[in-house]
Amino acid sequence: MSENSQKLGGYACAPYLHDHDSIELKDNWVSSKNIESLYFVTATFSEDSKPYFTTSSNHYILAKFKDPEKISKEIRSIDTDKPSFLFKIDDSIFDRPLTEKTNFVSIYYLEYGDSKSDLRDVSAHVARREKVYRAGFGNLTLLSKESPKFAFPYSDHIVMLEISSDKSHQSDNKYCEQTRRDICRKGIVMNNLVSLSILETMK
Repeated sequence: MSENSQKLGGYACAPYLHDHDSIELKDNWVSSKNIESLYFVTATFSEDSKPYFTTSSNHYILAKFKDPEKISKEIRSIDTDKPSFLFKIDDSIFDRPLTEKTNFVSIYYLEYGDSKSDLRDVSAHVARREKVYRAGFGNLTLLSKESPKFAFPYSDHIVMLEISSDKSHQSDNKYCEQTRRDICRKGIVMNNLVSLSILETMK
């Protein structure tokens, strides 16, 4: 699975604190061949996930990477108490041509595991959602100096949706929430972990 993850890449969220380390990391990623896309985002953690990530930040650099090992080392070199999040894609659901700008990324977790039938149902439903232009299943690695008080128990059951839209972030959030509810109606418990509103495209 690690080889597959390395091929498929994923998303990294590093806190943007407007300090020297944050600016240097951003500049390095702008020129890095390992980074496909780079965004400045506002993160909104769900009420369910907040207790696990009490020291999270509001603003992040969101990077779509190719090699998780390389980006992990770069993030660990930052001197900050704020955690970073590494979402590695284990299985791509689909990757469509971009029709509008990338406007919103929503990260979910499956609460009761990820049976093959559940994954098929999630994939089939997400595929019908036209604004979702990239989707995948994967896992979360928390990069932090200190271990969290409560370990997040669903790190291996992550679902990632990337939204192509020219609508407001609020509109895209409602679209994603409706997608989540429709999936939950099938008996699959899929909860929001964090929503990332893209404020600026840097690469």
